[in-house]
Amino acid sequence: MRVWIFFLIAVTAWNCSTDTEEKCAYVPDTKSIVLDFQFEQLEDSLPALTSKQQLVNFFSRHPAIRDYVFVRDAYPNDSVFINGMYARFSNPHIDTLLSETKKVFGDIAALKEEFRSAFTTLKYYYPEFQVPKVQTVITGLETDLFVSDSLIVVGLDYYLGKGARYRPNMYEYMLRRYERNFIVPSVVLLLGIDARYNETDLSDRTVLADMISYGKAYYFAKHMLPCVPDSVLIGYTAEEIAGARANQDLIWKKLVEDEVFFATSTQVKQRYIAERPKTYEVGDQAPGRIGTWVGWQIVNKYASRHPEFTLPEIMRQKDAKVIFNKSGYRPVEP
Repeated sequence: MRVWIFFLIAVTAWNCSTDTEEKCAYVPDTKSIVLDFQFEQLEDSLPALTSKQQLVNFFSRHPAIRDYVFVRDAYPNDSVFINGMYARFSNPHIDTLLSETKKVFGDIAALKEEFRSAFTTLKYYYPEFQVPKVQTVITGLETDLFVSDSLIVVGLDYYLGKGARYRPNMYEYMLRRYERNFIVPSVVLLLGIDARYNETDLSDRTVLADMISYGKAYYFAKHMLPCVPDSVLIGYTAEEIAGARANQDLIWKKLVEDEVFFATSTQVKQRYIAERPKTYEVGDQAPGRIGTWVGWQIVNKYASRHPEFTLPEIMRQKDAKVIFNKSGYRPVEP
């Protein structure tokens, strides 16, 4: 009976906070940092090819695009791969895709500056950071992003937004993260979850470990992009994130009630961590992946209670239970 009462409270009480203002995180002084930054625009290259040999030459110059963006190994042989790629990029619809890409991104100057700003801030916190090359392409909706320590490839046509004629084939709640302003935050989040920055205890299989790992990634991303709204970083609507803030006590009660934190089952992780339109176990208005959002709040609280720790030191804390216990994050009903 208690669970049903909670569901009723969660559904009826979920509301938007009146305090919806997004605040910047600490903005470091990076004026003295000089960045060696390579940004290569290739979106015109593939549609402009007029022969299969030119396509072969392009892929020879850009093997990472061939192997990881277009996934050469998914094809039985080179001939089938090249024939398929040539058919794709000689299709007249590619011209429409390219035209829409240019309309949305213009000369790419704004995107380039967003990358430069994020990388400069990353260099501030991690002086040893080696800035990767960034390349932009159109892929025929093949791949959104490829991120490695030395190269980032952005499939611009994935990020054309609601008005685009062609869009990725996915659910609407996921599609909203494929707007142009999500590109750099998505890249920074991928860096933030990477073991180079985000150290974790791989033997800890609990939901809490996943929550804290994702929470650290969001904490990392917020510091690299201090004035990007939290809603963009986590991919919620403004209403969803305001509702999550206003109802932290209800979310907390449900996580405690369902004994979520130290569970290890795949089913519990699917409910609270995995990609879903809503976390129905909390309430019909609770956004999906609510466990990752709570993990972010726990890390924020831990950092605020321990100002002696730098960002890299927080990211190096492997023990999720230490962050959880020392955060003191225990929201209660006002």
